[in-house]
Amino acid sequence: MITLSNQLELRHIMYFLAVAEELHFRKAAERLYISQPGLSRQIKKMEDELGIRLFERHNRKVCLTKAGIYLKNEYQSIIKSMNKVQSHAQLLHNGQEGELKIGYIGSAMHQVIPQFLLNIKKQFPNIHVKLQEMDNQSQTASILDQDIDVGFVRMDRVGRGIDIRPIYEETFSLVLPKKHSINKHNFTDLSQLKNEPFILFDSSYSPSYYEKVMQIFDEAGFSPIISHKSVKANTIYRLIENNLGAAIVPTSLKEGYDLDIQFIELTEIEHRTTLQLVWSGGNQNPVLESVLELI
Repeated sequence: MITLSNQLELRHIMYFLAVAEELHFRKAAERLYISQPGLSRQIKKMEDELGIRLFERHNRKVCLTKAGIYLKNEYQSIIKSMNKVQSHAQLLHNGQEGELKIGYIGSAMHQVIPQFLLNIKKQFPNIHVKLQEMDNQSQTASILDQDIDVGFVRMDRVGRGIDIRPIYEETFSLVLPKKHSINKHNFTDLSQLKNEPFILFDSSYSPSYYEKVMQIFDEAGFSPIISHKSVKANTIYRLIENNLGAAIVPTSLKEGYDLDIQFIELTEIEHRTTLQLVWSGGNQNPVLESVLELI
């Protein structure tokens, strides 16, 4: 087992990370505002203290060893955690209860996010909230990296280390140009559109969401002609407005747009789409547990 000597200090870790990230002793020394020989001595001292080689040096080229790569990843995580702890302490000192970083997909902003923010403001007026619109995959990665505290996604499954909770289930709606021959009065089923192009959310938006939409077409008895894909609702709607296709979207996405398009809610099909809340149980943000109770 590797044990840290009392002589190994935080500054040694910062020296190591600078070299590990730059892979160049001179550049790392300039970044740290110390001399290159002094930095080399400190890295050698750290290697001696740990009893392991951190870098391989060949013809002026610096590479991390396997042990060095491991320590780089672990130390970066530790430093990030320390910075977050200090940041939360400063917020508490300044009279704020803390900070919450929220990631979300666009459709969550129409109903769920505004109510969530109102609840936070009412119950915890001193919490500072930061919002960032992100796709589903980026949110789960940011949850694991603790770059955001909670996320709002349309995914049925997430990776290890992430908790998931369904918070809002809704129907799908068909989106058509406003002057399309089909409207809510003469619409019977999707097979009426089997010969028309469709514009869908790209599978990168959420593989499970994309698969659910394809199941809707399967049950309607045809495979859609897919003319375009996008991860942005506004892009999809602009294409529809210009008579370039139809789409199937979560019903909540009909809010907030003033375009020449129409929405036909697909209440007769069984499929529903669920907005999920995701977070990491390992996140040590002191306000997270309290805020989760508001959901």
